[in-house]
Amino acid sequence: MAVRLRLRRVGARKDPVWRVVVADQRSPRDGRVIETIGHYNPQSAPSTVRIDCARADWWLAHGAQPSAAVRRLLKIAREGSSQSVESV
Repeated sequence: MAVRLRLRRVGARKDPVWRVVVADQRSPRDGRVIETIGHYNPQSAPSTVRIDCARADWWLAHGAQPSAAVRRLLKIAREGSSQSVESV
């Protein structure tokens, strides 16, 4: 089973909020997930990124591949940039 760390869209129409999830690569974007490890809200000022980095590292160590967007969000969450960042 190919496992990916990717974003899942939640929230109202024209007001997206994204969850960072672990899912099978073959499942649809908003389909079944294995685990939710964080969220990203681009609508707040400044944007909010909250990711459980310990769980993300565990999944990465066990072969999960992050999408490009999740890779950028993990980098932001780890280095604590000027955005509002909370690492669990």
